[in-house]
Amino acid sequence: MPGYAQPILHYFLHLGFPLLIAYVFFKSHWKQAYLILLATMLVDLDHLLANPVFQADRCSINFHPLHTYYAMLGYVILLFWGKSYRIIGVGLLFHMLTDFIDCLFTFSRCGQCLQDSPIYEVLRWLL
Repeated sequence: MPGYAQPILHYFLHLGFPLLIAYVFFKSHWKQAYLILLATMLVDLDHLLANPVFQADRCSINFHPLHTYYAMLGYVILLFWGKSYRIIGVGLLFHMLTDFIDCLFTFSRCGQCLQDSPIYEVLRWLL
């Protein structure tokens, strides 16, 4: 995959694909649903707790507090509450899936780059 394709796919999945999710699954109020799905991007504020804040080839999954398996369990629970919470849960889980896909691409390009990542063994098992 060319070097520019991974970030394009990553940001499309974060910003563009949620529009499709909103329109297909929340058709009667897709605009509001899309804004809520975009607002779930605020989960990335936990990146500010990392030192350094940005590190190329770092996998977010199970590294940042709001990207942990425990947090994801909470996002799954949101699916079973009211409609607004369900949209938030969908957005957060799709955000985690997008970040996981990004980790897979990084690992396939540079496995040793993620050797110290908390998700390294999962990625190694999958690929």
